[in-house]
Amino acid sequence: MKNKLTKNRIKTVKSFVNGVGWLFCISIICYLLTTVLRALLPKVIAFCTDYILGAKEFVSTNSSVLQTVQNLINNPLQALWWCAGAVIVISVLAGVVTIFARMSLAKGSETMLKKIRDRLYGHIQRLPFDWHVKNSAGDIIQRCTSDVEVVRNFICLQLLEVFRILFTVAISIAMMLYINPTLSIVAIVFIPVVIGYSVVFYGRISSKFLIADEAEAELSTCVQENLNGVRVVRAFGREKFEMDKFNEKNETFAKMWIKLGYLLSKFWAIGDLITGLQIMVVVVSGTYLIIDGSMTIGDFMAFVIYNSTLIWPIRSLGRILSEMSKAGVSIDRLTYILDEPIESDTKGSEEIQMSQDIVFDIKEFAYDANTPVLKNIKFTVEKGKTFAILGGTGSGKSTLMYLLDRLYDIPTECGKITIGGVDIKNIPLKYLRENIGVVLQEPFLFSRSIVDNIKISLPDSSMEDIRKATQIACVDDAITEFSNGYETIVGEKGVTLSGGQKQRVAISRMLLQKTPIKIFDDSLSAVDSNTDLQIRTALQEQMGESTVILISHRISTLMHSDNILVLENGEMAQLGTHKELVGQDGIYKSIYDIQIGNAQKETAEKEAEINGKQNRI
Repeated sequence: MKNKLTKNRIKTVKSFVNGVGWLFCISIICYLLTTVLRALLPKVIAFCTDYILGAKEFVSTNSSVLQTVQNLINNPLQALWWCAGAVIVISVLAGVVTIFARMSLAKGSETMLKKIRDRLYGHIQRLPFDWHVKNSAGDIIQRCTSDVEVVRNFICLQLLEVFRILFTVAISIAMMLYINPTLSIVAIVFIPVVIGYSVVFYGRISSKFLIADEAEAELSTCVQENLNGVRVVRAFGREKFEMDKFNEKNETFAKMWIKLGYLLSKFWAIGDLITGLQIMVVVVSGTYLIIDGSMTIGDFMAFVIYNSTLIWPIRSLGRILSEMSKAGVSIDRLTYILDEPIESDTKGSEEIQMSQDIVFDIKEFAYDANTPVLKNIKFTVEKGKTFAILGGTGSGKSTLMYLLDRLYDIPTECGKITIGGVDIKNIPLKYLRENIGVVLQEPFLFSRSIVDNIKISLPDSSMEDIRKATQIACVDDAITEFSNGYETIVGEKGVTLSGGQKQRVAISRMLLQKTPIKIFDDSLSAVDSNTDLQIRTALQEQMGESTVILISHRISTLMHSDNILVLENGEMAQLGTHKELVGQDGIYKSIYDIQIGNAQKETAEKEAEINGKQNRI
């Protein structure tokens, strides 16, 4: 199981790196060259100390290069200048190579980051509606931000840092062994101790970091909820309660990080002790070797530099190894999204004429194999007619519309929905949804201008068409009363507008599409009865041949429909016209009596007669 998990993670990382791996390879090569160049500096210092400032004799041969070196040694001042020049040249070369390394890393890092974000966002857009219902928006956002950043840091920083550390350790140990094998063994003995201590410590503290991250998430959620529910907070005078709740979570968060800071200080203190002990042993042993004549001062200085170069990266290696476990968790969280199957669509299907009869034939439908939401549903929505659905909360009204729009698919054995005799599963999703306009009870508005929110359904719409749609939805006057008119920013989730205004803006947005099938899912619940009547009257004049499905709890909104379906506990309770249903003993008549009242029956019926014709909505 563990091997399979590791393989999946490696596969995911490879997919992320694909296309930019060559940039990371350039960075690795440049880091290797930089490490080699910087490894030359201690040897220059050792040469300068032993041969120029010291008394060590240089053994030359007939080689012209070695002879030149001998001549330099005979002139100490000139040799010092040459050594200084060598240090500058090596440093400049190392700096240039580092620039290339960082440029390649930056380009590869940001390109990969963009690729991951695009891939995640594009995949999420194609995931089924059911997946979005099961996963909270906050969790999805955190996966696409925090987890992506963790993976980026792992691949672009930590993974490359491992290569750099390995290069540094390998070259440093090689140079130390070349200078003095005995002292090298003394220094290397401490390496497993440092690595082991770092790995064990960070392995134990990783869970603390996770708890701290969760505390931060709770703090962020507290702020987000307060900002989104600012109206409720003000309306009920809950400011003090919200402040106390925030202070409590903020204090918990602060205490958690103080505790982490205390643990980290212990780690670095003990780590410094171990490192200091290692350096002390190396210095004492090296001093003894110098006194014994087994080592020169220059070699000792170079050895100490290599040792310092060696010990600090090794301490970081333990931290990096423990951080990899966090990266593994983040990779799994991203894989969870990317491995989810996208919405199934039918390829090659013909785009049928959508202005046809819609037939619902559902034996049974349930979410996640739980208690059925719909049972024994069979009815027809005739083309060009208005079909109304009435039912209590949880009766399955909205589920029917979800199924029609294929936000959920009906299992083949559980029934089907057809348009003009064609199963909607055989109609391309994009085409199906382009021809079904939906207005929800709680419409979502983006933090943009009113006109931008309306144009979302048809970006190329003219202002004349937009004004026409808003006039039908009876919201044009309200919009023009704003100081900025149609350019008014509605605020997050449309907070600037009232509930009724948001619904009417959503209706305007849908009307721009001019779809042959229109669904109003309790989308007039937040407007008063008079405005409801005005909107329905205006819509009646503009609908043309559109098929309209109307869901509402308000009898006055439904009573003029061509056909009315009454649902109860997911089953068909009644089906017929208003006149038929009101003459029967049943749910419809009971609701009618409660909402309209016996005293208003005659007035309502006369109003229908005066209109001369039934409103289709």
